[in-house]
Amino acid sequence: MSVEIERKFLVKNTDFKTEMFQKSHIKQGFLNTNKERTVRVRIVDDKGFLTVKGKSNKQGTARFEWEKEITLDDAQSLLLLAEKGIIEKHRYFVKVKNHTYEVDVFLEDNKGLVIAEIELESENEPFEKPHWLGKEVTGNKAYYNSSLSKNPFKSWTRP
Repeated sequence: MSVEIERKFLVKNTDFKTEMFQKSHIKQGFLNTNKERTVRVRIVDDKGFLTVKGKSNKQGTARFEWEKEITLDDAQSLLLLAEKGIIEKHRYFVKVKNHTYEVDVFLEDNKGLVIAEIELESENEPFEKPHWLGKEVTGNKAYYNSSLSKNPFKSWTRP
């Protein structure tokens, strides 16, 4: 069990792809999207995971997280029980100084959305922002994966 501290940003362009050192394919669904907690099943390449996340703090930067690896077969079976709205995305890992950004390029109903996340040791920890990082969306629940599963990016009204 741990507390996850992260910040989220929109991404302005695809320059991060030339800086990445690893790429994964992620398919995930939610078994529970209660506002007090979410229960997620995820397949990352050929591995399965079950994750429970608690409610975010006021700033949206920190929340409880518990995660365990499960078999791929179990993850595939649990995805069949997931709430409507399976999310698929490519995740790019980009090292910037002492931190690693995880840049998610969403597919399917969330195509066109690209979000970068950085995990920190403390809420006030300084970090370098690469030129491809855009507007911060930390704490904006619309950008939570659990929200995107119910209200996908393709259905958003944009100017």
